[in-house]
Amino acid sequence: MSGEHVGEVVRFISKSDRERDRLIREARAIYDSIFPPADPVRSPQETKDSSGIQA
Repeated sequence: MSGEHVGEVVRFISKSDRERDRLIREARAIYDSIFPPADPVRSPQETKDSSGIQA
C-alpha cells in the first residue's frame, strides 16, 4: 500500500558514530568479562535502597 510509511522519521547516523557505538559495546563486553556484574539481572544503577529511592 502506498502511503504506509507517511510521517516516519529516518535518522541519519554517520559512520563515525556507528564505529564509536561499536567500540563502546566491545569495551563494555571486555569489561564485563573481566569484572562480571554482581547481579546479572539488575545493573548497579537499577538498585534501590529500602526506602524505594533509586541509588
